[in-house]
Amino acid sequence: MSTRTRTAPDTGAHSPEAAGIITDARQRIDDLDGHIIGLVQERMAVSAVIQRERITSGGLGVPPSGSWGRVNLAREMEILAHYRDQLGKPGTALAMTLLELSRGQI
Repeated sequence: MSTRTRTAPDTGAHSPEAAGIITDARQRIDDLDGHIIGLVQERMAVSAVIQRERITSGGLGVPPSGSWGRVNLAREMEILAHYRDQLGKPGTALAMTLLELSRGQI
């Protein structure tokens, strides 16, 4: 089997050197993804604390039915704006996903 045949399917590279760089970079991405996932899980846990305290205290957004207590729309708009300002339009979609994950079951 030639080097090109071995490296192209895995990396798309046409040389062993490029394949090595791509492989190393992919490993770094995998490591970063692991950190990102851990941070998202941590964010979800912190958000749950906020939601629990807001609901327990009868705080912001709790109508008589109690169904809105987990969401602070003004705060969510701040978060959306921050991600959009830092990452552009795709940042808004990322923030929406993070907010959805962090809301828990409303």
